[in-house]
Amino acid sequence: MSTTQESPVTLEDLELLKRSTLFGEDDVAALRRSGEILADQIEDVLDVWYGFVGSNDHLVSTFARRSDGQPDPDYLAAVRVRFGQWIRDTAAARYDADWLAYQLEIGRRHHRSGKNRTDGVDAADHVPLRYVIALVYPITATLRPFLEKGGDPPEMVDRMQDAWRKSVLMQVALWAYPYCREGDW
Repeated sequence: MSTTQESPVTLEDLELLKRSTLFGEDDVAALRRSGEILADQIEDVLDVWYGFVGSNDHLVSTFARRSDGQPDPDYLAAVRVRFGQWIRDTAAARYDADWLAYQLEIGRRHHRSGKNRTDGVDAADHVPLRYVIALVYPITATLRPFLEKGGDPPEMVDRMQDAWRKSVLMQVALWAYPYCREGDW
């Protein structure tokens, strides 16, 4: 995680967001356990997620070149690397100022204020917020078979999946910051 801009969202705001999602230390532990399980499965998880995005024209279109409307394979590959790191970062559950600042950066990379700049591409200029929010479900639901491979009891798999849901919901709420008018977040 690296970003040059501090988040306007404070650590105190983050604590309130955690409380709003019932996120606690047991969730931190569950996420970290999930990281151990997912470490050698990240490419397989990404295959599932990219398969889902790729099978939905309205989602894959955000990776399309403006010149010909075709998905940019270099752009998809670069985002895939960051997506893999996002899995690792989510599972690491380090909720500090650097993590908070990077959430703002991720939001900007989806919003017209920063989309395409990191990779220097000329693709669709915006990911509609409705799709960012809606992807919470497929991202978290499709993790279960991978979490089950850790051999933990079903109750622990449930805890890990719930921790992922809570964390992803918090992250999407943070990513929404660039989409909001001043004072609306």
